[in-house]
Order: sequence, then C-alpha cells, then structure tokens
Amino acid sequence: PVDPAPQASDPDCAAVVVRLPDVIAKGTDAEQAERETNAQGTGAWGTPASVVLRCGAPVPGPTTDRCVSVDGVDWIIDETDAPRYLFTTYGRTPAVEVLVDNDVVSGTTAITELSAAVSAIPADDACTSVDDATE
Repeated sequence: PVDPAPQASDPDCAAVVVRLPDVIAKGTDAEQAERETNAQGTGAWGTPASVVLRCGAPVPGPTTDRCVSVDGVDWIIDETDAPRYLFTTYGRTPAVEVLVDNDVVSGTTAITELSAAVSAIPADDACTSVDDATE
C-alpha cells in the first residue's frame, strides 16, 4: 500500500502518472518492473518496491539540503535515512516525492528515468547555490 500525497488529485499528477516508465534501470542487473499501486498519483517499481513515487506532495520551501538538476528537473535529496533516499522536486507545484532504496537501484538512475514524466509539471522556480546568490 502507498498513501496518496495530499494533492494527489491535482490534474498535473495525472499527467505525470500516465508518463511513468514500465521499468526502472532497464537492461541492468538492477532492473525494476513497475507494479500496481492502490492510490491516486503514485507509482512503484520492484518486488518488494525499491522505488516509490508520490505526486501531490507539499511543495518544499528554501532548504540547505543538496539539490541537483537532472534533465531539467530539480530534486532536493534527503539522505537522513540512507541507504533509502527521498528525492523531492523543487520549483514545481505540486511536488513529486520519490523514495529509492539505493541498495537495490541507484537513486541517480531512478530520478533520471522519472524526470521525463515529472517534467509534465511546469517549473516555476529552480535550485540556486550560494554562488548564485552572490552574483
């Protein structure tokens, strides 16, 4: 079971879900097939699930957590529960959360393969660094 995010019924989440890949890490030893979920705005891959996506998550505010840009989508990385990493989109409303078990599949691989689907939600902000603030 996957709990839906608070804004899972947002139409942008439907646009994300219909674009989700059938497989994460296809053609590698870490290949994870999509599996059925029981909640709107969600996706999961692997048995047991090693990648779980929830669309409609609360939009994060400014943070000092690491932020990376992958194929035009900015992701905040929460590493406090390593080797399970929580990636949350930054600058998109609603936000998308992706929980990845890095012992099974690389978090970088997962968000790279999910960024195309997530980009269905328009970006209205982007990550910045300290260097950006001083320019």
